[in-house]
Amino acid sequence: MQETIASDQASSASESADTARFIRETGVAADIAAIVEPVLGDLGFRLVRVKIQGDGRDRIVQLMAERPDGSITVDDCEIISKGISPVLDVADPISGAYRLEVSSPGIDRPLVRPSDFEDWAGHEAKIELKEPIDGRKRFKGVLEGFEDGEVRIKADTGEHGVQHLGLPVHLISDAKLVLTDELIREALQRAKERHSTRPGDGAELDEDDLED
Repeated sequence: MQETIASDQASSASESADTARFIRETGVAADIAAIVEPVLGDLGFRLVRVKIQGDGRDRIVQLMAERPDGSITVDDCEIISKGISPVLDVADPISGAYRLEVSSPGIDRPLVRPSDFEDWAGHEAKIELKEPIDGRKRFKGVLEGFEDGEVRIKADTGEHGVQHLGLPVHLISDAKLVLTDELIREALQRAKERHSTRPGDGAELDEDDLED
């Protein structure tokens, strides 16, 4: 049984290799992702991440989603909640009560598709690998895009100084943008540009709207 919460924080088979998620959930979260991804696609959205937090009556299933252009509004979250809730009720992938929270990825968003690294090139990110490369599993640096199956990043490697690295996407376990003033300005500018092309869609955003 579940109750839903829509907030302003917010793969289909037809997705290309660049837009299909390479980071996948495990366990019950993976079961939920498999259920909701096709429904989101039918509604015109795509899944970013499913995360389960807490337990018992405090359990929350957090579903991050967005439009293909990276946007999402409060109204979109409500649409997703109404579309996803009955499907989850029927499938019943999680035992006991929980709350469904639909949100945007936020400004310091997870990076889950190869296209994300292209879209946010020039901004800082933290990347964690499943296994070490040259003794390191964690990297922080400026994204330089995605090429030949690798995330390109300019990172300070310590004794070897600043290096331009290629990290195989299949080795990445977690990737996320770093919240900076430049990133906030860019996110706000993109939101304004999207709103200018879709006025009246509830996309009026300010800095608080874009945060987790």
